[in-house]
Amino acid sequence: MIRNITSWTVRIMAAVILLQTLFFKFTGAAESVEIFTQLGLEPQGRMLIGVLELIVAILLLIPQSAACGGLLGVGIMSGAILSHITKLGWQGEMLSLGLLAVLVWVLCLITVALHRKQITIVSRMLDSRDN
Repeated sequence: MIRNITSWTVRIMAAVILLQTLFFKFTGAAESVEIFTQLGLEPQGRMLIGVLELIVAILLLIPQSAACGGLLGVGIMSGAILSHITKLGWQGEMLSLGLLAVLVWVLCLITVALHRKQITIVSRMLDSRDN
C-alpha cells in the first residue's frame, strides 16, 4: 500500500513538472528559445526534447510502463543537468530550472527503483540471485 502510494506520488510529480514545461517548448516561448539557442539546439532540439518529455510523462502515468518512463526520464534529465553544469549555469531563472531537472531526475530514479522488476534484464538478475 505505502509502496503504491509512493509510486503514484513520485510519478505524478515528475509527470506534472514535465508537462508544465511543454507549453513553453512547443509554443516557442522566448525563454525556451533562448535556452536552446545557447545549447545550439534551436529549434529542432527544443521540439525533440519536448516530444521526448511528453513521452516520458505518458509512460510514467501508465503503471505497466513506469520503469521505462523512469529510465528515459533519468536520461533526459541527465542531459538537462549536464547542460546546466556546462553551458547554462545556475543563476537566476536557470537555478530554478536546474533544480527542477534535478528533482525530476530523482523522482524518475525512485520510479525505476520501485518498478525495477518491469525491466527484463534486472528482473532476470533478481530471479537468478534468488535461486
